[in-house]
Amino acid sequence: MSAKIHTYEEIAQHNSRNDLWIVIEGKVYDITKFLDEHPGGEEVLLDEGAKDATAAFEDVGHTDDARDLLIKYYIGEVDPNSKPIKVERAAEAIPDAPKGNPLRILLPLIFLAIYVYFNYL
Repeated sequence: MSAKIHTYEEIAQHNSRNDLWIVIEGKVYDITKFLDEHPGGEEVLLDEGAKDATAAFEDVGHTDDARDLLIKYYIGEVDPNSKPIKVERAAEAIPDAPKGNPLRILLPLIFLAIYVYFNYL
């Protein structure tokens, strides 16, 4: 059975949290279902998704187990005549930064000050 061939144009269309493909060493993987499981977090996959992420994959130094896990997500090969293109991430794929609550820092400091005041002054 021959592998399905995908162009970079086609791969670039799969660039969101709900539909994410990635290229590693000329092979195409649908990693949508792996986002929540990735030990490095989903953001790194979203950043490298929908394009050739071979260099980033190699730079991290993934284990043989990680390489074996790729087999599960394999969907085909990159068309050798296709050229990489600039990928624009879908707006919905970029989560809003969580807003920190200053009380999570202030309350412990207040309780510490009260403890010190009543026990040492």
